[in-house]
Amino acid sequence: MKFTYRDFEINLLDTPGHQDFSEDTYRVLTAVDSAIMVIDSAKGVESQTEKLMEVCRMRNTPIITFINKLDREGMEPLDILADIEEKLQIECVPLSWPIGMGKGFKGVYDLHRQQITLFTPSQDTRPEDSIVVQDLADPMLDELVGVFAANKLREDIELLQGAANPFEYEHYLKAGQTPVFFGSAINNFGVRELLDAFVELSPPPGPRATTTRMVDPSEESFSGFTFKIQANMDPAHRDRIAFFRICSGKFTRGMKVMHHRLGKEMNLSNATVFMAQERSHVDEAWPGDIIGIHNHGTIKIGDTFTDKEPLKFTGIPNFAPEHFRRVVLQNPLKMKQLQKGLLQMAEEGAVQVFRPIVGNDYILGAVGVLQFEVTMTRLKAEYGVDATYEPLGYTLARWVTSDNKQQLREFEKKNQFHLALDLVPGDTEALAGLGMAAELERAYGGPATGNAETQCPQCGNRVFDDERFCTACGARVR
Repeated sequence: MKFTYRDFEINLLDTPGHQDFSEDTYRVLTAVDSAIMVIDSAKGVESQTEKLMEVCRMRNTPIITFINKLDREGMEPLDILADIEEKLQIECVPLSWPIGMGKGFKGVYDLHRQQITLFTPSQDTRPEDSIVVQDLADPMLDELVGVFAANKLREDIELLQGAANPFEYEHYLKAGQTPVFFGSAINNFGVRELLDAFVELSPPPGPRATTTRMVDPSEESFSGFTFKIQANMDPAHRDRIAFFRICSGKFTRGMKVMHHRLGKEMNLSNATVFMAQERSHVDEAWPGDIIGIHNHGTIKIGDTFTDKEPLKFTGIPNFAPEHFRRVVLQNPLKMKQLQKGLLQMAEEGAVQVFRPIVGNDYILGAVGVLQFEVTMTRLKAEYGVDATYEPLGYTLARWVTSDNKQQLREFEKKNQFHLALDLVPGDTEALAGLGMAAELERAYGGPATGNAETQCPQCGNRVFDDERFCTACGARVR
C-alpha cells in the first residue's frame, strides 16, 4: 500500500498477524528498509515475533516499536520493555510514556516534546489535543489526569531518566536500539506520534546485495526483484500479481527489461500500485517503490529484472516447513483443478506442495498451521475444489542433492518411503526428505540442519549461504 504523509511517500508492506503467519511473511521483510513492530500490551512478545526479529537482525533492519491496546488492561510498561529486551535482544528507548492503562488510561506523555496528549475513547486525536507541560511538577498536570495518575507518571519518568539509555540514531540504524511508542491503534491514538517519528527517523532506500556486487539506489540503470506473488486478487479475472521492489534506476510505463532467470526481454506495460482495495496504473516509480506486475505464470519469487546487467539479488529466504498435512480430495473428477490450485498457491510461497515418490497423495507443508485452513478455503472459493486435510507424523523436510547421480539413485531407493518431490522449489522439481528428526538423521548420516549461514568478518552481520557481499556493510564475504 502506498500513501503520502507530511510530503513523504511511504510504501507500506503489511505482514500477516500471528494466526495466519506464513513463509510469505519472512519474504516481505526482505523488501523493506525499516520496520514497525506492533506489540500487544497484554500478550507481550509472541513466538512469531521472535522469528520475524531474526530476519530483521540478518538485515540489520531498523525497527520502531508501537505498544498497542493501552485502552485495555495489560502488562506494566516497564515489564513490556523488559520482555522485549530479553526475548528479542534489542535495547528499548521509550520516546513516549503511557499515563494509566485500561479504564484508567488518560493519554501519553511525549518525552521529546514534553507534551501530553489526552485520550478520549472512540475519538480521533487531533494536534490541538496535545498540551505542553514544561515541568512535570506543574500542578496543571494533576488537574489534567488526576493526582494519582500524575504522581505515577512523575515516578516513571524519574526512573526512566535514571535507568534508560538515551536514544542514539546510529545505534537505531544498526538495529541495536528501538524507539518505543504507546497508544491504541483502534482509537487512532498515538499513531500520529508514531508516523512523525517514522518519517523523521527511518532511512531512505539503501543499497542491495547481489551475487556479484552491491547495487546502489542512486545508480541510473534499472534493477529490481520479485518478493511476493498473489493469485486471484481479482477473482473475476483470475489474475496473478507479482510484487516487485525497485532497487535502482527509474521505472517508466512500457519500458523493456531483462527477466534474467528466463533470459528473455519483458515489457512492463501494466504496472500497478495499491491503496487498500483500490489499484491504479503507475507511469513512473523510483527506488524503494513497490509495484505490481501482471504475471502469467512466468515470474517466480526471487526473480531479478534489470535493463541490461545480469544480476541476481540475494537474501530471499526459503524455510523448511514445520507442519504437514495430506490433502483429501472429495471429488476425484476435480483432480486437475486441485493440481492447478495447489501449484499456484505454492508459487505464492504460502504453502509448499510435495508429491511422495510412493503413492499419489499431495502433501502440504507450511510454517503456520492456519495456512492449511486458508488453502482449503481458497481451493473451494477460487478453484471450485472441495477438499479437506488430515494430519501426518512428519516434523521436518530437508532437500536432498548430490553430484553423484548413482549415489543419489541408491539413496532414493533406500529411503523412498520418506522422499517426495517438491513441486515448486525453483526451475525444476527437487527431492525432499520428509519425516521425524531422528529418521532423517539416520537416513542422512548426520543432523538434519536448516539453511546455512555465516558471519561477516567486518561487522559480524549474518550472511545467507548464497550471498557474496554483506548486506549491512558491503564487505565481500566469499
